[in-house]
Order: sequence, then C-alpha cells, then structure tokens
Amino acid sequence: MTDYILTVAVSVAAGSSAIGSLVEPLAPYTLWMAIFFVVLIAVVNLKGVKESGFAFAAPTYFFMIMMALLAAVALYKGFAGGGFEMITPVEGKEPIHFGSEGVENALLYGAGIFAVLRAFASGGAAVTGVEAISNGVPAFREPAWRNARSTLVVMGIISGSMFLTVSLLAWKLHPVPYEESAPTVISQIGKAVFGDSGAGFFLFVLFQIGTTLILVLAANTSFADFPRLASFHAEDNFMPRQLTKRGHRLVFSNGILILA
Repeated sequence: MTDYILTVAVSVAAGSSAIGSLVEPLAPYTLWMAIFFVVLIAVVNLKGVKESGFAFAAPTYFFMIMMALLAAVALYKGFAGGGFEMITPVEGKEPIHFGSEGVENALLYGAGIFAVLRAFASGGAAVTGVEAISNGVPAFREPAWRNARSTLVVMGIISGSMFLTVSLLAWKLHPVPYEESAPTVISQIGKAVFGDSGAGFFLFVLFQIGTTLILVLAANTSFADFPRLASFHAEDNFMPRQLTKRGHRLVFSNGILILA
C-alpha cells in the first residue's frame, strides 16, 4: 500500500516534469500540475472503474505506439541513417554531479548501499503493475485467473521491451540529468532520436505528450487497487471499517479519497 502511495507521487511528478520539458515556461509550475493531476484522476475513479478503464486505455496504446516508433527510428539511424542528434548541455541549468573525487573510498561511506536502495526503490515503483494485477484478479472477467495470467505475461513482455529500449539509448546517447526536473532524461533521448526539426520535431512533441499521459495515468493503477487492498485489510480489522464501504458507483470511495 505504501508502494501505491509512492507510485501516485512519482507518476504525477514525472508527468508534470515531462510537460515542463516540452513547454519550458511551464517548468516552474510542475508542483501545481501534479496536484491537479491527482485530483483529476481521483474524480475519474469516483465515477466508476469501468468508466475510468475506458478513459485510460487510449493514452496507454498511444504511448506504446510512440515507444515503438522511438525504437524503430533509433534502429534506422543507428544502422542505416546518419546517426543521432548530439545532446548538448542546457545553459543556466545545473547538472547532477555524481562526484569523481574519492570514488575509490566511496563504498566506505555507504555509497554502494545508497545505490542499491535507490535502485530497489525505483524498481519497486516500476513494477507496481505486477502487484496491481495480483490484487485485482477479482475484477477480471471469468475465467479471472486465466485472463489475469495472460495480462501479466503481456505486460511483462511490453514493459521489459520498453525498459531495454530506453536503457540502451541512454547508454548510447549519454543524456544529462539536471538538478531541476526539466529537461528530463527521456525527453533528451526523444529529441536526440527524432531530431529537432520538421517531422522529427513533430514526432518528439507526440512522444512527450504520450510520455506525459502514461506517467500521469500510471497513478490510476494505484487508485484502482489501493482502495481494494485497503478494504481487504479493513475486513480483517487491520484498518478502519469505513474502507469496506462502496459508494453509489460501487467503488471504494473512502479509499480513493484517502489515497488522494
């Protein structure tokens, strides 16, 4: 349940940063955009699970198409095209410095432990969909177990392919993480692959829109499953009984509001 809460925070924050990376004047307002997204997703979920599923399906497919285009253009430019655009530092923004002094003694100061814990936290947020499917088996059509299993396999293949694509491109292009949230690493990768002019820039804009949508809507996973999991705990008297009550749309309204 803690992971679900963190997923909402991480997803809306990253989605807001993606908007700031595309429209630079909006970069200082990422906090307010994130709050707006939390409220919006909560309202949609209060309308009912079925309605929220329809509302969030199209942006998911759109992002998958843009990621496939990113991989295809990267393969073409890497093997047949003229190479990628160079990623240049952004003036006036401070890159994150990982430090080069005393690296040989870094492990003595806990740097290795910090790296492992940070990787574990990032990975936990990345695989929230796995536990969401496990917790949401009753919501699938019958035979629920078979449909949930198929969904889990497909999701694993798609997410693994996307993760591998972005990781390889990051290794190849060396994007720069900044102290400020924008431009994001993935936006730098998108601009380097698609280009900064003509049709390439149009594809980059679509890619950023798709990234924003999928990051913001990733929070919907938590809003779909946190209330259900909280109701399980409430039935066993580990949480307030009010979390077992369903609203007029047959959703766990109290759980949705508490998560928001």
